[in-house]
Amino acid sequence: MPSLDGRVAIITGAGRGLGREHALFFAREGARLVVNDRGGDNDGAGVDATPAEEVAAEARALGAQAIANSDDVADWDGARRLVEEAVEVYGDLDIVVNNAGILRDRYIVNMTEQEWDDVVAVHLKGHFAPTRHAAAYWRDEHKAGRQAPRNLVHTSSTSGLFANPGQANYGAAKSAIATMSQIAAKELKRYGVISNCISPGARTRLTLATPGLPEIMAAPMSGFDAWDPANVAPLVAYLSAADCPFSGEMFYIKGGVIKRVQSWEMADRIEKSSTWTVDELRASLAPFADRASTHVDMD
Repeated sequence: MPSLDGRVAIITGAGRGLGREHALFFAREGARLVVNDRGGDNDGAGVDATPAEEVAAEARALGAQAIANSDDVADWDGARRLVEEAVEVYGDLDIVVNNAGILRDRYIVNMTEQEWDDVVAVHLKGHFAPTRHAAAYWRDEHKAGRQAPRNLVHTSSTSGLFANPGQANYGAAKSAIATMSQIAAKELKRYGVISNCISPGARTRLTLATPGLPEIMAAPMSGFDAWDPANVAPLVAYLSAADCPFSGEMFYIKGGVIKRVQSWEMADRIEKSSTWTVDELRASLAPFADRASTHVDMD
């Protein structure tokens, strides 16, 4: 039996890129889908229902039940309507995959307030609002005695986890999403909800607009295309399965490589039984500076 057979899933940002691949993979795995996408440009401008409708049609052609939705997930009422539509159409909701996002890259000294606000809204609030309305529904169902496994899958980025210059807005939102996922895992466990997060490496409209990445993605390859966004969908499906054993975890994935990402953790330590002076700190912390590094090996 397919791993998602009969489960009801909302996938946001599912009109293109990663979200589209998630939706089509879920369709093959037997899920009943709400394909959500505003259909805007990379920077969020414009609205076009066509991408979501086309993906929903592709999912139906694969034998799945699927409807399109163009509500704005960064809008409180839009996210509520999205959750309500899933329940009205299918009678339940089991999975929310938060994937929607935009880019407005700029160095901090040049970034405008609007560029900050818009990116943080679509990514962070666009993850929180559907999560909140789904969680409220799951809480009520649990209290009514209708317990079932529920799954949240969120989308972070190495830009947020490891600090990519030129993306303070995007990176800050993506880092916050990772933390929100862990908090959701702890808060919603009592209602049968698990929450996990992915950090994908894939060829999408957003990554192709990120300085330096198009050149890396265009490098000659033989055989397996590690940057194909379809590589990410099986992990998302696994994290959406009723028997998924993980919660509060972060997974990096690119091609066939998957790594569990550790959260912030305590590292080097100094200690004394009274308040430090600046001179003492200068001397005691100096050895740490030699070991500090921002380099992260993603291969």
